[in-house]
Amino acid sequence: MLLWRADEHEELTDREWDERRARDAIEAIVSDAQSAAEGGFWPGHPRDDILDDERFWSLYLGSAGIIWALRKLGASFDGVAALDTAIDHYRVEPDCGADAHAPSLWMGETGLLVVADKIGSPAANRERLRDLVLRNREHPTWELMWGSPGTMLAARTCGLEAEWADSARVLWSRWDNASDLWTQDMYGTVRQYLGPAHGFAGNVHALRGYVADDVLRERVTRLLERTARRADGLVNWLPTLHEPVAKIRVQWCHGAPGIISTLGDLLPESLLLRGGELVWRAGPLRKGPGLCHGTAGNGFAFLKLHELTGDERWLGRARRFAMHAIEQVEQQRIEAGRGRFTLLTGDVGVALYLQACLDARAEFPTIDSF
Repeated sequence: MLLWRADEHEELTDREWDERRARDAIEAIVSDAQSAAEGGFWPGHPRDDILDDERFWSLYLGSAGIIWALRKLGASFDGVAALDTAIDHYRVEPDCGADAHAPSLWMGETGLLVVADKIGSPAANRERLRDLVLRNREHPTWELMWGSPGTMLAARTCGLEAEWADSARVLWSRWDNASDLWTQDMYGTVRQYLGPAHGFAGNVHALRGYVADDVLRERVTRLLERTARRADGLVNWLPTLHEPVAKIRVQWCHGAPGIISTLGDLLPESLLLRGGELVWRAGPLRKGPGLCHGTAGNGFAFLKLHELTGDERWLGRARRFAMHAIEQVEQQRIEAGRGRFTLLTGDVGVALYLQACLDARAEFPTIDSF
């Protein structure tokens, strides 16, 4: 049974964990990002299909994500001024142009306002943020990137508990009892996604605290036992309920890594450990080092396994992936002649992963912690 596609992965580096190298890599990434900033904007990267002068301002691909990451990494960069510029530009020309969805977390104004709140910017506006969260309660994607689960995380991290609970009530009511899934109406198609970026795992995570853990655990187990693909003591999940097997992934956004990272404490141990072993056997992602669909994002599954089991083997595996991600960052910088300046696909996300490996902490950026 096909559990991963070998051509999407590459052989793991033979370099052992080196704390000094990890710290040096973080410093180099931070320095590169600070020096590349120009008027609250960073140049695009060919691997993101973004032109040098194409502007993105929000969390996923834009300035807000870089500014937030630099602050988390302790940079001296003046993030307040840069973020104020990003918010002004976003309101004139939103990311994705005519297709912009202002209330969303990763691609909309909500994410910019969360960063403003976290870094102490005068552009922080709780009333505007409250309005965006409320407007997003019934967005038909029913997933984290565009829909209410993302804005629920924004509300909670900014102390808007009533607005979070209101959205949670609606999200809970849309959880189908028969299929144990939500249905995503997104990008012109209607599907039922399993992973954290676009479906089930991210939605369940957003409901923590509103729905009791034992209820979540029962429904998570029922669905993921039923939909798991098993072979040779390993387990993985397709991106959607009826996805062609040829499109199976081993990424944070789709597949075992993101399900473990997001829902690991709600999974039966058999699925948890077999999914983790699958991520290790498949190896680093050829796509690159980033968080959403790269080596660093997959590594967070190992950090979660270490947190849940206490087994140092998983921390060791996370750190081996960290060494590989450093090499990928350096290679891509040589190929493109510059760094990759985004949070979820680029270098600062890798730096956050390196710091997580140093600290042995499993919190995934913007999902578990802001």
